[in-house]
Amino acid sequence: MRVTGARRFDLIAFDWDGTLFDSTQLITRCIQAAVADVGGTVPSDRAAAYVIGMALLPALAHAAPDVPKEKYHELGARYRHHYAMHQHDTSLFEGVLPMLHALKAAQYLLVVATGKSRVGLNAALAHVDLQGMFDGSRTADETAGKPSPLMLNELMHEFGVAPDRTLVVGDTTHDLQMARNAGCASVAVAYGAHDAGGFAPYAPLHVAHTVADLQAWLLSHG
Repeated sequence: MRVTGARRFDLIAFDWDGTLFDSTQLITRCIQAAVADVGGTVPSDRAAAYVIGMALLPALAHAAPDVPKEKYHELGARYRHHYAMHQHDTSLFEGVLPMLHALKAAQYLLVVATGKSRVGLNAALAHVDLQGMFDGSRTADETAGKPSPLMLNELMHEFGVAPDRTLVVGDTTHDLQMARNAGCASVAVAYGAHDAGGFAPYAPLHVAHTVADLQAWLLSHG
């Protein structure tokens, strides 16, 4: 049951990597390894982490601006190779599973809006045994990458939920900009890919520093 007051939101759209899944360092390392493999200038940890949440090829192109376009296919293939080798080395952030169960018990619609591919998201959900937890999902290869609002617009249309009844939860400015582009409110998490110091221009309702903090805010104010 809900803890306090009337419900403000009906649909909560979670980003995946860096928000629910503790994969920021893995993705950063895989981006760097892929760029090195094709002979590009290896991006810093900060530069590689910045593109997390974007669709794969635009993300890699942004992280490796000196890699020519004709090598983008190879760059993407090398990233997928490195990620596949280590994708089971990471898991959910501590506290995510009980948070999701609490939100389900409070009868929120829970969805995932992610820059991952459909194949990648399905594999991640299977790895952490979350099949059936979410009411829906959209991936960048099915719609458009963040910060385009397309994946959110499709999810809101699917469930008949208006933007003012939809909340986006993410760890990057790409997530927060996507929410703004869709006319939705947002909550940011400070334990993921982007520095929380950059969140203020996007006016998130709250910046959660732990999963426990996020759960408490969602149940009290969502």
